[in-house]
Amino acid sequence: QVQLVESGGGLVQAGGSLRLSCAASGSIFSILLMGWYRQAPGKQRELVAQIVTEGITNYASSVKGRFIISRENAKNTVYLQMNALKPEDTAVYYCKVVQRSGYSSWGQGTQVTVSS
Repeated sequence: QVQLVESGGGLVQAGGSLRLSCAASGSIFSILLMGWYRQAPGKQRELVAQIVTEGITNYASSVKGRFIISRENAKNTVYLQMNALKPEDTAVYYCKVVQRSGYSSWGQGTQVTVSS
């Protein structure tokens, strides 16, 4: 099994910044992709950003230019630096890891609340 431990969520004023972290451990053989999703109340879970092993990144248009995803391969850890936060960024943020075998894992989620 793979365990994902997320941290870094919290309450911040609009315009502020937060940094999320997600560390993967357990039966990890080869990670293909690490990413962040979010789910706001009453809405579907959506992709925020993802990064593959080679460093190629992909962002939702709503966060492009404000959020930065990065990873430390040696630590199996992915980060999400969130800048210029807006109230509409309020959601539970989930980490996702996809291994080359196709096996995927989700974190437990961390709450991000942006006040106006």
